Amino acid sequence: MAKVFKSHRASRRQTRVAGDAPRISPSTHPLLRLFDYGHQYRKQIWQATICSILNKLFDLAPPGLIGIAVDVVVKQQDSIIAQLGVKDIFGQFLILSFLTAIIWILESVFEYAYARLWRNLAQDIQHDLRLDAYKHLQELELAYFEERSTGGLMSILSDDINQLERFLDAGANDILQVATTVVIIGGAFFILAPSVAWMAMLPIPFILWGSFAFQDLLAPRYADVREKVGLLNSRLSNNLSGITTIKSFTSEDYEISRLAQESEGYRRSNTRAIKLSAAFIPLIRMLILVGFTALLLFGGMAAVNGKMSVGTYSVLVFLIQRLLWPLTRLGDTFDQYQRAMASTNRVMDLLDTPIAIHTGEIDLPVATVRGEVELKNVTFAYQDRSPVVKNLSLHIPAGKTIAIVGSTGSGKSTLVKLLLRLYEVQSGTMTLDGIDIQQLNLRDLRRCIGLVSQDVFLFHGSVAENIAYGSFDASDDEIIKAAKVAEAHEFIERLPQGYETIVGERGQKLSGGQRQRIAIARAILKNPPILILDEATSAVDNETEAAIQRSLERITVNRTTIAIAHRLSTIRNADRIYVMEYGQFVESGTHQELLEKNGVYASLWRVQSGLR
Repeated sequence: MAKVFKSHRASRRQTRVAGDAPRISPSTHPLLRLFDYGHQYRKQIWQATICSILNKLFDLAPPGLIGIAVDVVVKQQDSIIAQLGVKDIFGQFLILSFLTAIIWILESVFEYAYARLWRNLAQDIQHDLRLDAYKHLQELELAYFEERSTGGLMSILSDDINQLERFLDAGANDILQVATTVVIIGGAFFILAPSVAWMAMLPIPFILWGSFAFQDLLAPRYADVREKVGLLNSRLSNNLSGITTIKSFTSEDYEISRLAQESEGYRRSNTRAIKLSAAFIPLIRMLILVGFTALLLFGGMAAVNGKMSVGTYSVLVFLIQRLLWPLTRLGDTFDQYQRAMASTNRVMDLLDTPIAIHTGEIDLPVATVRGEVELKNVTFAYQDRSPVVKNLSLHIPAGKTIAIVGSTGSGKSTLVKLLLRLYEVQSGTMTLDGIDIQQLNLRDLRRCIGLVSQDVFLFHGSVAENIAYGSFDASDDEIIKAAKVAEAHEFIERLPQGYETIVGERGQKLSGGQRQRIAIARAILKNPPILILDEATSAVDNETEAAIQRSLERITVNRTTIAIAHRLSTIRNADRIYVMEYGQFVESGTHQELLEKNGVYASLWRVQSGLR
């Protein structure tokens, strides 16, 4: 088991962060936002760019060699090569053959170089971008996740980043090579045949204008596509998580119809984009036809009339095809580009989301924590809702056990979230050992608090991995010891592979009581000075509850413990019990004192104990 955690520790090493530089405004073009993010890759981008350009230069050389070869055949001792001093025909062709071999070899070398550089760049950027986006996502407050779907966030972290990777794999190189082709061949035309060059080049401004016009038209359509795929992924993620509910309510047909609506929205969004992007290449072909036909006709007449050599005419005919036909691929390239830019905006918007809860500057080693907690006039409200905690004060002495009871929605669990700084209080202060928790290092604060919630989350992995989650250096013996204290060892031993048994996603292969005891073992192994039990026995049977109670009695000794419970029998031995209603404490005292007051607590106790 221990080797699993060693590999995890290795994965926690400091990773390179590509986006450390201050990012530019979200209203800036997405390509500039991407360049700003990937500033550390500029050297690699330049290397890949140079290799792409050199590859295209050598790729355009063979038509020139063909023209020289035609010149040798037609003029022989008067050819261009002969003018350099080589009169022998065989020698001239030998030189051409040698140049051809060199050019083809260099073309292949630079093709390998640019392909490797661009693809590695795509892999590096998508790797760093995904890690940075996920890292930033983890730093965001809980409210951010409550307002967004898991599927939508998954779409950004997976599909959007993959879309950008696909563009960097090939699209960037295509744009560079097309630009190089236009510059080199355009220059060659004006040098070799200025009289007909303008005819061949005439369509290019219109092609480029059309490309940018299409880009502007496609941009909002592909932004809508990315939005629709996010909604589709959200629906799929939600349904897969709730498959048990879907089956138990026999709502398969209903969910298929809802999924069909989302999928149809995605399909229609894509159809609108395809309708426009598919028209690009046919329109470009018509413009290309103008340039090619003009050169074929007027260039041919110039060659016949002796105004242009046959070799030059041959070169121009080859070059015009190399110039114009690749422009037809601009449609696919810009289509890919627009998809990538829409995805880039979504990823960068996530990275630019401000972090609301910032860590404090005071370090707090766990070993030094006494566990004294105090709330002073704390008020908190969820967004657009009335306060759920109102001007509340509470003092918890170090090493004592206090319990909070009350009806659903009274604000009990909210206090836990505030203490962990999953939310920030709107007014008042919360202190730990006399220090405002907002001034404490956030990770130190959370390391000294162990939470056992009613909604236990287990990760897909072994029982041992889940017990040692957060205590990755724990040995096998320590894991087993924690399980024994949590009274989980016996049932774990009966599992098919014992501690190596895979629990399934969210621990679905285990019962609720088994998941709860593993969560307690996890908290025991963490050994925090403060333990929070949030309805830890609310969803288990009486036998399991008794086992959990025995383990809790052992682990709460000399440890500050906050127990939130509906079952009053589980907290009757607490040092002090607080009754919470509508965000305020209405009663407090020991179990016996509260019974004697004959108030809210006594009424609840009579109902639960069957006295009335």
